[in-house]
Amino acid sequence: MSFWQGLLVLVAGVWAGTINTVVGSGTLVSFPVLVSIGIPPVTANVSNTVGLFPGSFVGAYGYRRELAGQRQRATWLGAASLLGAVGGAILLLTLPADAFDAIVPVLIVLALLLVVFGKRLTGWLASRGRGATERVTPTLWLVTLFTGVYGGYFGAAQGILLMGFLGLLLAESLQRQNALKNVLAGLVNFVAAVVFTLTTHIDWAAAGLIALGSIVGGLVGATIGRRLPPTVLRATIVVIGLVAVVKLIVDPS
Repeated sequence: MSFWQGLLVLVAGVWAGTINTVVGSGTLVSFPVLVSIGIPPVTANVSNTVGLFPGSFVGAYGYRRELAGQRQRATWLGAASLLGAVGGAILLLTLPADAFDAIVPVLIVLALLLVVFGKRLTGWLASRGRGATERVTPTLWLVTLFTGVYGGYFGAAQGILLMGFLGLLLAESLQRQNALKNVLAGLVNFVAAVVFTLTTHIDWAAAGLIALGSIVGGLVGATIGRRLPPTVLRATIVVIGLVAVVKLIVDPS
């Protein structure tokens, strides 16, 4: 890796860490950069995951005020994320590389619809006695488990999926949901990183640069994200999600 390639990877890590903290889908920035400098796709994917998890925890720390009072909730949903991440990481190491290509864009579009219309849908469900609650329901636990599997397998836009499900099923403000999302996504990336470290080859130079950049990006993202009004944050999620869908359809590698 040349100096300029390393600088490009570092900048990609900063940008990915920022996007992950504010919304999610930072992988769609950093992963293509690693592939573009000649790192094989599978190695790039696992190295990227190892590099991004420190930024997720830094971003979660930046949202510590919004996490106040959510310890029990984060513990229950964190368990689902941990189990799902292990399963997803194992799937990545055993399934064909293109196994999720067809379904990933569909999942992201579904999540975006939940982000846009989730408030109306929640109100409709509430009128029928099935609205969002502050409790961790079995449904919320299961969809968090599913998102953990997805995040452990690929990771791109798992934050958008989490925000869609949390918005539909959890009666909390958007910023508190985003704070919880950062914790859960960080756990998924951490578990997947541990599995990858023990089982497969990692480009440690690339992972280290991504990690350094993602830590800076996590701090920047927390500063920006916490100041965004709910409408702007929701619009940001939708825009980045649509970019992610287009990117995955046009260039799924």
